[in-house]
Amino acid sequence: MAIEIDLTATPPEEVRYARKPDWLRVSLPHGEDYERVKAKVSGLTLNTVCKEAACPNLAECWGAGTATIMILGDTCTRGCRFCNVKTGNPRGVVDWLEPTRVADAVRDLGWKYLVLTAVDRDDLADGGALIFANTVRAIHERVPGARVEILSGDYRGDLTALEIVLDSRPDVFAHNIETVRRLTPHVRDKRAKYDQSLAILRHAKERAPDRFTKTSLMLGLGERTEEVEAAMDDARAAGVDIFTMGQYLQPGKKHLPVTEFITPQRFAELGALARSKGFHQVVSSPLSRSSYHAEQAFSA
Repeated sequence: MAIEIDLTATPPEEVRYARKPDWLRVSLPHGEDYERVKAKVSGLTLNTVCKEAACPNLAECWGAGTATIMILGDTCTRGCRFCNVKTGNPRGVVDWLEPTRVADAVRDLGWKYLVLTAVDRDDLADGGALIFANTVRAIHERVPGARVEILSGDYRGDLTALEIVLDSRPDVFAHNIETVRRLTPHVRDKRAKYDQSLAILRHAKERAPDRFTKTSLMLGLGERTEEVEAAMDDARAAGVDIFTMGQYLQPGKKHLPVTEFITPQRFAELGALARSKGFHQVVSSPLSRSSYHAEQAFSA
């Protein structure tokens, strides 16, 4: 069971910067496929959540020729205490040619499955919904047969904005609850609410019952086992099909500390618990992230 701590207090140095266990060590990026993806993404002036969020799977995914593209810039209007993406005010700036560049990258790299995400854009009236939808449509037009999974924000709970995105027919709609109910106010930006996230997921499933919905939890922030199970139940009640769990890793000194490094065995046990709830797919391991091996949902 995870240790409960006061997230508003400053933890001891040895807790904040504890040595990572061996199961969290990853290889450095290398290889021909990695360099090819890196060059293409850089050449088309695209952002990836792989780099911006310091994902530990960057070497594996880029080496396999895949990436998670992040649109709408590299500056998020929210300040979640776990996230490595920079926070600021983009002041309404939108690059309307970005959907074309993303679709060109998907075509040129031969991707058949793309995960598309975005920073939160509370400075925009629609939260960035239109350019999200335009990007999905551009990929479908340029790369017929390619599947697109979107990792979406909550649009401040605005279902009209959400409808704009859903009308573009993404193959998978993902939105992360990130943590358990009790820890949400301490972990996520104050505009990101637990029930609001569940409502977004529920509406997405009701709107398109034939398409997958997905959410993810970070573990190691002080959550209790019964709270993790409650989050599973809440997700299933909202119609979520795919549930992922991974270890939270502290990106920098200003971010929340890791309370506990969850063992691979414990992740396996929690994964079995989630599967018993009836999810279509469960991914649960220390290095799992929302988009990790995302394409396997269609072969599960």
